[in-house]
Amino acid sequence: MGNEKISCCFTGHRRIENDRLYFISAALETEIEKMILKGVRFFYCGGAIGFDTLAEKAVISLREKHPCIKLIIAVPHMGQSNSFKEKEKQEYERIISLADEAVCLSEHYYKGCMHARNRFMVDNSRHCICYLNGDTGGTAYTVRYAEKQALHIVNLADHFNL
Repeated sequence: MGNEKISCCFTGHRRIENDRLYFISAALETEIEKMILKGVRFFYCGGAIGFDTLAEKAVISLREKHPCIKLIIAVPHMGQSNSFKEKEKQEYERIISLADEAVCLSEHYYKGCMHARNRFMVDNSRHCICYLNGDTGGTAYTVRYAEKQALHIVNLADHFNL
């Protein structure tokens, strides 16, 4: 893609405690604005429920103030939202329609396609904003991969002691 020096990806948990949603959303907007001030223009997100949705909404909201930024959804496979609840599916479709670009990485689901999507986002980024509060699962895998690729990482869970 060639934009990795001015790009940031997001990774985080699908389930976020209700009492943390407001703080994480506010922290996301603050950190995204800091990235914009550093010259970041492209924001990669994975289209999953939970943290991804919060990050996508934050970028969409900030795009009104900063029209130079772009939201790119990295879709791991066609039909990603098939297992979502109806409300989540509608929100997913709304966000996809508002994204500047959606990149579908596979026509079909296969074991490991989520990891492939996460590596794609990391490989096309210089920065990573995450919400990681454990050391197992897809988010932990992605953050470890981002560390190995020497990305600048901001973990909202650490930063805000959540």
